[in-house]
Formats: sequence, C-alpha cells, structure tokens
Amino acid sequence: MERQGLKIREIYEKLEAYDKQTVTVEGWAKTIRDQKAFAFIHLSDGSQFKPIQLVVNREAVDNYDLVVRAGTSAAFRVSGILHVTPEAKQACEIEVTSIEVVGESPADYPLQPKRHSPEFLRTIPHLRPRTNLFQAVFRLRSETAYAIHEFFHERAFVYVHTPILTGNDAEGAGEMFRVTNFDLGQPPRTDSGEIDYHEDFFAKPMMLTVTGQLHVEAFAQSFGNVYTFGPTFRAEHSNTPRHAAEFWMIEPEIAFADLEDNMNLAEDMMAFVLDKVLHRCPQELEFLNQFVDKTLIKRLETQSKAKFEKISYTDAIKLLEKENHRFKYPVSWGCDLQTEHERFLTEELFHSPVFVRDYPAEIKAFYMRLNEDGKTVAAMDGLVPGVGELIGGSQREERADYLDAMIRKKGLEPADYAWYQILRRYGSTKHAGYGVGFERLLMYLSGVNNIRDVLPYPRTTGQALY
Repeated sequence: MERQGLKIREIYEKLEAYDKQTVTVEGWAKTIRDQKAFAFIHLSDGSQFKPIQLVVNREAVDNYDLVVRAGTSAAFRVSGILHVTPEAKQACEIEVTSIEVVGESPADYPLQPKRHSPEFLRTIPHLRPRTNLFQAVFRLRSETAYAIHEFFHERAFVYVHTPILTGNDAEGAGEMFRVTNFDLGQPPRTDSGEIDYHEDFFAKPMMLTVTGQLHVEAFAQSFGNVYTFGPTFRAEHSNTPRHAAEFWMIEPEIAFADLEDNMNLAEDMMAFVLDKVLHRCPQELEFLNQFVDKTLIKRLETQSKAKFEKISYTDAIKLLEKENHRFKYPVSWGCDLQTEHERFLTEELFHSPVFVRDYPAEIKAFYMRLNEDGKTVAAMDGLVPGVGELIGGSQREERADYLDAMIRKKGLEPADYAWYQILRRYGSTKHAGYGVGFERLLMYLSGVNNIRDVLPYPRTTGQALY
C-alpha cells in the first residue's frame, strides 16, 4: 500500500523546505478550471482552510481529459514539484507530474462552485462541511472545544463524564425527552390504568439530561474543581435561531467558592478561549469576517481584552425600565430578561460583556443559594454583545434545610433529589458553577446567527435529518 501523502497544512508550514521538492498530496477538488492545454485545480484535504493550487499540463499526464471531467469535489491523489510563488496571489503551487482520480464526482453534485444559502445547506448536512462556510465553522468548533479542555486542564480541573440518561429534572421545567423501551402502542399498565414504569428497562421513568450540573456537583465535593462538557437535550418547542433540542454544554463546578469566584472563572475562560481562537484560526476568521460579519475580528480582539461589567438584576431593571418604550417586551422587577434587553445592556449601555447577578428566586432554579434578602438568589448571567446570554450560573445552596424548602416550594418531589440533598450533610462546602451553551459560544465566535449552522447535524423541533 502506498504511503499516505503530505497534509497541505504541513506544506504551508514548511514552504521553504519543500520548495523544488517532489511532494504527494491527497484531497478533494474545490474547483477545476480547464484551459485546454493546462488546468488549475484548487485541492483541499481538510487539514487547513486554505487549499493548494495544482497546475496540470496536458503534456505532462496521460489522463488529462479524465482529470478535468472528474467534477467538483472529486478526490485525487497527486504527485508533483512544489514551487514557492511569493510574487503570485497564492503562496505556492504544485506542478503535477502524476494525478490519480480516486473518486469521481458526477455533474449532479449539488454543491457546484457558487453561493448557496444556509437554508439550502441545512437540507444536506452530510455535504455542507465541504463548503467554505462550514469548513470555517466546524474547524472553529474543533479548536474552541480543544481550548475549553486546555483551559480547565491547565488549572488542574478534573473532567467528569456525567450521564446522558437521568431520573432528575435538574431545571424543574419539565421540558425533557422520555426514554423507554416500551412498545408505545401497548405499554404495560397498573390496575388504575397508568403506565407501569416498574416494567420499563430502568424500572422507573428516565429522561435525556438537560444538564450535567447536579451529577458533577458531587464530584466537586471530592475533587474540588471539576467540569463536564457534553451533549444535553431540551424538549422545547422553540423554533428560533438560538434554540436546539440537542446541544453541548460546558459546566464547571468549584468547591469552597462563591458567586464572585464563579464570575472570575467564567471571565478568565472567555478571555482564554478568545485568545486561542484568534491565534489558531486566522484563515477561518478572515473568511467569516469577509462573508458573515464584517466586524467579527475587531469585536473578538476587543472582547478578548475586555472586562465584564457587573450589575445587580435590580439595578439592571431600573436602567431598562427607562427604555421600555423601545422594547417589544417591557420589563419590570420579577420578569426574566429577553434577548433584546440583554443586547441593549451589552451593546448600547455598557459596550462590553456584562454579568447580571442576584436574580429573583421565583424565576430561577431550586438549587441556587438564597440571598439574605430572602427574595433573590446568588445567580449570574454572563451577557455578550451580538448574542445576549451566553453564561448562566450561580452559587449553589449548600444549606440542607434551605435546599429542602426550595425543592418543595418549586413543586418537585423531594425523594427524587435525596442523593443531592445528602451531599449537604457530609462535609458540605459553599460551591458554585456555571453553564455555557457551546453552540451559543460558537455563534459569538463566528458571527453566524443561527444555531443550526454551528451544529454538525442540528436537531430542532420538527427537524432531525439522519
């Protein structure tokens, strides 16, 4: 078997070393331009955003006509002499000495070289990674995920794989997907006619998780600093550009920590990720800056150095009430903030990312620590320009009696959370954590304004291809 060729990324990284040398590369044709006597092929192998140019001379190869008819996205194995071309538009080109058509791409290939709408590309998610837009987005996704792990690893956090199947509704909203191996047409029933979950696979109702938080909290009470980063699921009928039924969450949890420590960690994480993406994805960001959001690079560079403003929910409401005439959803104390309010705070009022803290207990989850005023909880939302809410977190309620009271007040079943309450009996500490919707973060980093376009295979209400 022939040895695999060089990666195009390797060639660009060591251009001078490969100048005038024979190299072998493998990849897919982004474009093929036939000039009759010679052809230009832009070849991409996925190792970096920028393709490499091939120059195919009819006299140099014996399969010229087959090559130029192979079609856009045809796969090739190519050998030739690399020429560094600093005076030309491209940094180098390969003078082809042999070229093998590994896989043809017929004329019915749906992604011919022209602009395609994101809506059309969503109908063919198996092919859209071949387009420039999604090459940029999904490499950005990969590098961002790596930066997240890098950030926590450098700070000695333990990475915990929390379960996808759970019996707990951590958010108390009931928007969860049930999991069963019953025949839905004939599920077993009790004498009273209710579904008998004792006969189900897990012998009780089970759901797909909406968060790994509760489970990772247990590890924080042993390892101190931990995080989970994995898929979560929400059965929300929200057909908006910001919501998906399946998405990924970054969720750190820190022991012996309060809300201030929590905000500092989130701010540090954001600065770290922005810096890494700016340095590691320059070609992708340049493309996105040109074709998606012309302010992207400047915004990211500015935000990578920016500090989060901090404001209480109560003070934020006072400021927003003065602008109620301009909002679709007027605000008042006790309401949840909408995207329009969040973006006003970040983009027009503070011109920076913002932490809003100390929300009314009534609109937040049961596990958040009750403040001394008895009305608010030690919660925080991190808002960023262009997106709105990106980070949501809190100091957790470490007092067993307060936690029990809140579980009952929210109408939850105490027995379902017995294990979670027990953590407050054995060496309980103050602790805090937050969650970041990974796809929301990618929207912020890419300028892409629809969550469906930063997910490889989006699952939204009414849509789940493949």
